[in-house]
Amino acid sequence: MLQFALCGTASAQLQETFTDGDFTQNPAWTGDAGSFQVNAAKQLQSKGPAVTGTTLQLMTPNTLAVGVQWEFYAQLAFATSSGNYAEVHLTSDNQDLKGAHQGYFVRIGGTEDEVSLYRKDGGTAVRIINGPDKTVATSNNVLRVRVTRTETNLWNLELDMGATGQNYVSQGTVQDARYPTSAFTGVRFTYSQANAQKFYFDDYSIKDIGVPALLETKVAGPRSLEIKFSEPITAASVQNLQNYLLNGAVLPNAVELVDPSTIRLAFSSDFTTGSNRLQMAEITDLQGNTARNLQTTFDYSPIAQPGEVRITEIYPDLNPLQDLPAAEFFEIHNLSDKTFNLQNWKYSDATTNTATFPTFLLKPGAYVIVTAAADTALYKPFGEVVGLPSFPSLNDTGDEVELFNAQGQLLDKVIYTNAWYRDNQKKEGGWTLELVDVNTTCTGAAAWKASEDPRGGSPGKVNSVQGKDVTAPQFLQATTTAPDKVLLRLDEPLDSLAASSLSLYKITPEVVVTQVRVLPATFTEVELTLQAPLRENIRYAVTVQGMKDCAGNTNVTQQMVSLVLPSLALKGDVIINEILFNPRTGGVDFVELVNRTDKYLNLQNWQLANRDKGEIANARTISSQPFLLAPNAYLVLTSSAKILLEHYPNAKTETFLQMTSLPSFNDDAGNVVLLVPDKTVMDEVAYNAKQHFKLIRDPEGISLERIQLNGPSVAANFHSAATAVRATPGYLNSQTQTTATQNKKLTLTPKVFTPDGDGVEDVLLLQFNGVSSGSVANVTVYDASGRQVRKLVNNTLTGNENLMQWDGLTDKGTKAAIGYYILLVELFSLNGEKEILKETTVVGGRF
Repeated sequence: MLQFALCGTASAQLQETFTDGDFTQNPAWTGDAGSFQVNAAKQLQSKGPAVTGTTLQLMTPNTLAVGVQWEFYAQLAFATSSGNYAEVHLTSDNQDLKGAHQGYFVRIGGTEDEVSLYRKDGGTAVRIINGPDKTVATSNNVLRVRVTRTETNLWNLELDMGATGQNYVSQGTVQDARYPTSAFTGVRFTYSQANAQKFYFDDYSIKDIGVPALLETKVAGPRSLEIKFSEPITAASVQNLQNYLLNGAVLPNAVELVDPSTIRLAFSSDFTTGSNRLQMAEITDLQGNTARNLQTTFDYSPIAQPGEVRITEIYPDLNPLQDLPAAEFFEIHNLSDKTFNLQNWKYSDATTNTATFPTFLLKPGAYVIVTAAADTALYKPFGEVVGLPSFPSLNDTGDEVELFNAQGQLLDKVIYTNAWYRDNQKKEGGWTLELVDVNTTCTGAAAWKASEDPRGGSPGKVNSVQGKDVTAPQFLQATTTAPDKVLLRLDEPLDSLAASSLSLYKITPEVVVTQVRVLPATFTEVELTLQAPLRENIRYAVTVQGMKDCAGNTNVTQQMVSLVLPSLALKGDVIINEILFNPRTGGVDFVELVNRTDKYLNLQNWQLANRDKGEIANARTISSQPFLLAPNAYLVLTSSAKILLEHYPNAKTETFLQMTSLPSFNDDAGNVVLLVPDKTVMDEVAYNAKQHFKLIRDPEGISLERIQLNGPSVAANFHSAATAVRATPGYLNSQTQTTATQNKKLTLTPKVFTPDGDGVEDVLLLQFNGVSSGSVANVTVYDASGRQVRKLVNNTLTGNENLMQWDGLTDKGTKAAIGYYILLVELFSLNGEKEILKETTVVGGRF
């Protein structure tokens, strides 16, 4: 007869005496059932086939494995040997005891006639308690076995050779925790022919002797905790609220038995951010075993939601320094009544660069300075500081600051520009940007302004600027995304419902707006759908009136910006016109582009690059936003507009576009590559320091200028800028020449040139036209007396159109004297024919 208790579907304890005469039910022992019987003495007895080497097995479910005591009676009515022994498998992860499995078993008999405890590691049996030899060495071995495993995984094997159950003697102990779970228990007999019916098994019990142990403590919410125990527990033992104490003082206000081994506690206030401790007085399992004075600890950090933590101050441009440290920072402010652990929060800029926060408790109402770890000490005098191991740099003129919680949720995002300072002097550097109203839900330029703190900023405390947004939204830009789609950009988030009215928008020359959509990402962009497509290169005017921001401010006056549908750019439409690759000390490189067409061209996602071992490399995006280059317009690309203007005061700043960085341009030689979005080369210029005019003493800070705007991008079409200006960023090159009309094979421009570096006709260009590709040319300069002055080229291959240059120097490197010179060109075709070209020029100069 089996007496047992159930917990769910798993048996908790087992007591099997076979007194009901049936081992196939209550519980069901399965396996080689036809080879077993319950005999007249109400014992389980083998009755397998009389075949040497036979192995029989029976098993039944069992999930008890730790804090358990196993006990059984066994009789082996024969002398044991290597082929005659019994095994009682205490635990097993599957029901095939003959095959590979994991668990523990007691072996009775074998070569050494002993009783030992084994661990089963798949197909391998490892003896972990070795009982004394000759323990079962008689022809009739009757015994009782008891095995105990504590909650700490200490095993004890005991034998009672009188089989009374009153005289157990320990055979050894061992510590083993490898397999803490079980699915089955059972017996396995191996015998020779004569012993087929000589195994007897009875009085098998599995008893839970362990107290409930804590397996897992899980935070289920800011005030809810789930605790899982090692076994089913009684409802009566968990219902008393006085049984629990949180952090030495707080009682729960509710307790629930979620499942037989799990409880959920609810508290009336949020857990403490950081470490928490729960004490439990008594927990009892279904067998009456009681665990006392249990303790568990758990960490808790509330999950910040958007709006609870704001970015309130940004310091991107350090120079000229005021009284703040020379280190970038941004400031965050906790508007909630919660304490947040910043561990694994992230900061990201407009690129893919991110930085991860360390552990730091952000308390309610606190302002915290976030900077690079190396700069932490600089800001400690100002307030609480968090140092990030990597700190993506904040661009001076504009960037993004994004703050994410540990779950990857965006908490706040600021996309600033230096226009937000609202002060032309402060935007030059040394001052922070401060959020005017930390409680506003509005973002954008209207919500920020330059700090008014005399130190340059107010890190770690309440901002120096305080107030409400009272400024109406400003209309910044209109661009086309398709011939019938127009995108408007505003400086702050809009009231999306009010901004959806068609009556707010007008486009002239008259184009009807049929649909308005406020884009939800930032609510600072409005998409207009047009009834008819726009025409290319026509300047339209877009007018808006009556737009309302999220704070309720409305622009009551009309605001207008121009709009152009740009044309498709073709190769050579935009060219590299000027290069400064060797700036003076403290200076910066620049590259000047010119649109030499009558078309408007959109430079969005164009790139500036160089070459590395012949391959395009180090590409930098010129603008990720729509950027129109007007017909015949100049565009100067640099990494610092401020420094460039300091070095070249005559530069046209309205042509400047500051990039985060330019590709590296070596001082001795290199190349500049202009790419369109599909990576096709729009223009490319190779340069070399040797191209500079030889009589220039110091070429630092002097650019190479294109001579003929419509000429090819070859070395002969570039020359040093006039020494008086050194470079001409944003306006007409000092060395510019008009392309000559070519009616013959060789044209000299100009007829009179003055190679004195003043920027006026400093170089002579030789332009060939209609020369067969593959011809070889020799070009020699003679003075009026017929003496050779300069060998310009020797055996040089030509093409259909070639440009060569004479800088007015002789073969000796001195400047040619004022006077007439003859340029003699010898052309040799592929078939050996020779042609002589002769032209006259004049080297002029000051008297």
